[in-house]
Amino acid sequence: MSKSLQDQLLNAGLVNKNQVKKVKSEKRKQRKTKQNITDEAKLTAEQARQEKIARDRELNQQKQKQAEQHAIAAQIKQLIELNRQPQNQDGAPYHFNDNNHVKTIYISENIREQLSKGKLAIVRLKDTYELVPAQVAEKISQRDNSYIVQIIDRETDSKTAEDDPYADFQVPDDLMW
Repeated sequence: MSKSLQDQLLNAGLVNKNQVKKVKSEKRKQRKTKQNITDEAKLTAEQARQEKIARDRELNQQKQKQAEQHAIAAQIKQLIELNRQPQNQDGAPYHFNDNNHVKTIYISENIREQLSKGKLAIVRLKDTYELVPAQVAEKISQRDNSYIVQIIDRETDSKTAEDDPYADFQVPDDLMW
């Protein structure tokens, strides 16, 4: 076998043992430093990969949440459009409160009676107001309560009617709000 260059130089007398040891230790230090740099680079790359995975997971959750919200909005829109009751522009005005604003829709006397009995409810669809059956309004309320404008709960009205001190007094028929 051939000797290494260091051994050959040592045998030739061009270098001494101290110089060989010094060169070997410097090479070893360089290898360790290079390995440490490589390890640090690997750690940095791994941290960056983990951060990217966490960011991607969060973005996917946000996208999924938005998709669910869009699906719920589409379901509500479909429920309203399939079950809305006709409004009568020539009918009597019906006033109701929506976010501290008085709004008006025009409905027939039959629809007004159903609204007062709690059989119908008023819901918001974009910038318009629609009348839907109370059961449909409850389904909408389960999905998103912000669409409900007015729904009369007959159970709570009957409880308040029992405690009403003015229950003995008759309300005139021509009194409309």
